[in-house]
Amino acid sequence: MGVSPLIWGITIAVILALLAFDYFFHIRKAHVPSLREAAIWSSIYVGLALVFGIVVFIFGGVDMGAEYFAGYITEKALSVDNLFVFLIIMASFKVPREDQQKVLLFGIVFSLIARTAFIFVGAALINQFAWVFYIFGLILLLTAGNLLKKDEESDEANNFIIRLAKKLFHTTDKYDGDKLFTKIDGKKVLTPMLLVMVAIGGTDILFALDSIPAIFGLTQNVFIVFTATAFSLMGLRQLYFLLDGLLDRLIYLSYGLAAILAFIGVKLILHALHENNLPFINDGEHVPVIEITTGLSLSVIIGVLVFTVLASLFSKAGKAQTAVANLRRHANNYTDLSYTADQAERERIYTELLEEESYVKTMEKKYRDKVKDIDKIRDEIIEAHRQHDEYLKN
Repeated sequence: MGVSPLIWGITIAVILALLAFDYFFHIRKAHVPSLREAAIWSSIYVGLALVFGIVVFIFGGVDMGAEYFAGYITEKALSVDNLFVFLIIMASFKVPREDQQKVLLFGIVFSLIARTAFIFVGAALINQFAWVFYIFGLILLLTAGNLLKKDEESDEANNFIIRLAKKLFHTTDKYDGDKLFTKIDGKKVLTPMLLVMVAIGGTDILFALDSIPAIFGLTQNVFIVFTATAFSLMGLRQLYFLLDGLLDRLIYLSYGLAAILAFIGVKLILHALHENNLPFINDGEHVPVIEITTGLSLSVIIGVLVFTVLASLFSKAGKAQTAVANLRRHANNYTDLSYTADQAERERIYTELLEEESYVKTMEKKYRDKVKDIDKIRDEIIEAHRQHDEYLKN
């Protein structure tokens, strides 16, 4: 089903209006959103995506509606996985909590622009060259393999672009509110706020290279690809604060996403074989293979996600991961005077550290030891105890 320019125009206007609303009513004044605020607005954005899907069902038909929901759920799951990387980048740059919303909104806008460009390039390639499905399928299979061995994410956001920026321009390690530039000794310099936005933007481009082939594996309708991608990004900022503390708990999410991407990759290759016109495959003739329906795709995607999320939340390893992550956060907050130098606040943090440490000790050792960087975390906790003992002596 074709979509008229009027519908395209209205859809784009609504998405831009939502982004503008987000900026002027939520981001402009720096603040840390409460759990209630994050939950309400996450629900609103998910609700808008569901309403849009129902409209697609009504006016576009069952197949088009199923393609939208399959694409939306897949892209939303990939976006949640992307939040892990955003968390690492912002922790590396020590972005003040109240300014993290602005960084996230920039990431969402940049991601939407990058993915839109990739969508139209991908659509043009597919229309001209059916063999592109083979490439997309292989990309997803390779991405699935990388997700399975993704256990060495760096805590540094010092990628090539950042290192180049630091060499070419004057930079400072100190924030000046949410300003991108500031003046030191009369010279204009880049603040870490601009650098972290560059880091987020760079990772967004890499994410687009994975996510766009994934959704093209579910539908080739450009309108559905664009809207499912756009609505999956809407509300991602609120979701970040809502899931904060739970992200570390979803220890099996990468396995679930790997399974979904591998499934879509196989689906794409089967579709490529069905549409085959490459002379060195079956003499350029179509290959009679099974084609995976959209309904089956939607069922597999939902089933895998539900299973991996529940397995993560109820597993002993997941609980240990969350507890140790909280313990590390308390230790870092206590020792980092830039976080707070107020002694009463530091004492409160130290009390929480002790409570979390007691809870972790009740867990089985084999689950505690599975946590990534456990030796480094132990050293950070020891340092927090050392600083507290030193404070008591003085």
